[in-house]
Amino acid sequence: MAEERALDTVEKKELESTEEQTEPGKFYMPQTDIHETDEALMVTMEMPGVEKGAVDVQLEKNLLSVEGRVEFDKYEELEPLYTEYNVGHFRRSFRISSEIDQSKIAAGIEDGVLTLRLPKAEEKKARRIELS
Repeated sequence: MAEERALDTVEKKELESTEEQTEPGKFYMPQTDIHETDEALMVTMEMPGVEKGAVDVQLEKNLLSVEGRVEFDKYEELEPLYTEYNVGHFRRSFRISSEIDQSKIAAGIEDGVLTLRLPKAEEKKARRIELS
């Protein structure tokens, strides 16, 4: 018989920033999973409430930055009975190594889940060496 386990809730981690913000609202670090395939690193980020047009993904000097903005007016009239997370924007950055082909990074968002595909550079991929 399978062991019964309770679901654990994870608190959203608010980003600590030393810079002044120019837009209202808190910024949170999105929950993120990273896994590796033979071809790429796959990054999946939870960004509830973020629409496709409100995501900004930038790559500058090997720093991949992701920002998702929530439209607060959708939440103004709501009076929730129960909530597990606060409403806010999302921001996260990653340092990208030379093992990633930066020119082929791709991103997509569906139902508040952002997926980034970071393909490995050809010379960094594992390869089979044939015997002669």
